Amino acid sequence: MDRTITFAGDPNIGVFARVVGDIAIIPPESPDEFKAAVKAALQAELVETTIQGSSIIGSLVAGNSRGIVVSGLATDEEVAILSKHRKVFLLHESMNAAGNVIMANDTFAAVHPDMPVDMMHAIGEFLGVEVFTLVLGGVKTVGMAGVATNKGVIVHPRATDQQIARIEAVAKVPVGTGSINMGSGLVGTGLLVNEKGYLAGNATSGFELGRVEDIFGFLE
Repeated sequence: MDRTITFAGDPNIGVFARVVGDIAIIPPESPDEFKAAVKAALQAELVETTIQGSSIIGSLVAGNSRGIVVSGLATDEEVAILSKHRKVFLLHESMNAAGNVIMANDTFAAVHPDMPVDMMHAIGEFLGVEVFTLVLGGVKTVGMAGVATNKGVIVHPRATDQQIARIEAVAKVPVGTGSINMGSGLVGTGLLVNEKGYLAGNATSGFELGRVEDIFGFLE
């Protein structure tokens, strides 16, 4: 199976979609090729919706098996669609691009260092995880500078040993550095991954794909 694809010609597939365990949230206008690839590679149920009328789902949604965190500007209809699959928590404050500011799995949530403390704790309680602030390789938008599943975590190639150790202490899964789409350290912009499989933007090199497979345990 080809593990690379675009979203209507754009290799930044992680901006347009968000995989949360066994569901993949994608825009309604997603090309048929993209829908088929996501379903096949990730063995995920497709949930088609916009978020606050936008198709940049990956930037506006985060979550784990217990719930979905989404921009407080999402409409009632959008929230209703998501609520069929997970509990939904709305971010009503200014830092509401959940997919950009939260990296989470079923064990931890790393959040933007400028996130208000009460918001941070509310997210941790909602997702049922330990929550902490984190910068990865100088990047505060941890939701795009890293991608986490319950099998592994890939982070920005400039992430420090201390930053990686902070995740390892909580996650108890392999944590490694990598890039996507020929050198982008914002791995979340070009990678969709769960415990069943992965898809990367079509500009991603064979070496970069190998790192993804190694970190998340997909090497045969």
